[in-house]
Amino acid sequence: MLPRSAGDPPSGDARSLRLVHGLIKGGDFVRRTPIYGLDIETDTTIDGLDPAVSSIVTVALSTQVDELFEGPEDEILWALDQRLRELPPGVIATWNGSAFDLPFIADRAALWQLPLGLTIAADPCIRHRHDPLPGHDHCYRAAWYDHAHLDAYRLYRDDVGPALRISCSLKSIARFVGLAPIEVDRSRIHDLSREALHAYASSDARLARILAERRWSTASRRLDSVSGPRLRAVG
Repeated sequence: MLPRSAGDPPSGDARSLRLVHGLIKGGDFVRRTPIYGLDIETDTTIDGLDPAVSSIVTVALSTQVDELFEGPEDEILWALDQRLRELPPGVIATWNGSAFDLPFIADRAALWQLPLGLTIAADPCIRHRHDPLPGHDHCYRAAWYDHAHLDAYRLYRDDVGPALRISCSLKSIARFVGLAPIEVDRSRIHDLSREALHAYASSDARLARILAERRWSTASRRLDSVSGPRLRAVG
């Protein structure tokens, strides 16, 4: 083995540099599969983290434009489901959606006895650093009609976080790569104006899509495979 010169970075540093270069330069998002960013906002006048008591007030879907769904909760879920049904098969990108957004949607749809094309399957192998969603024991793999699911948070947490030693919150990663997230107090979503809520939800969905696109060569190998016992979001 040839000795490493003093100017050569160690292998870990070299890998970190490659990650930084790819993220900031826009990465490897040349692809044919469309990616759709998805984000939900819930009613924080009560416990906005508990689907048994809190409703969904807004859903943002980022295709090549920002789409918003608002109104009565059952109409939000139905309109979102119909929109996803008509979109070309692709990948739904969320940020921590395996632990929050998708099981939350499934629970709320069940309360409304509303059939959706969403299928979720609990996976105890998914590591989670926080308590699971109330009423659930695990995180989930998911699919929605012909769309696969990618939890982009877990993609970044598994390599970018340890390599660069940074937080893998959506806002932290977005700022790191030069994007401009909209930040609010998530515990007081109910205090936001309609315009501010729309801008915030759209920003989160858009960032999830862009960050998935920038890691596509890796992300394409990390899509959920839904197997084993399934829960279809049907009331």
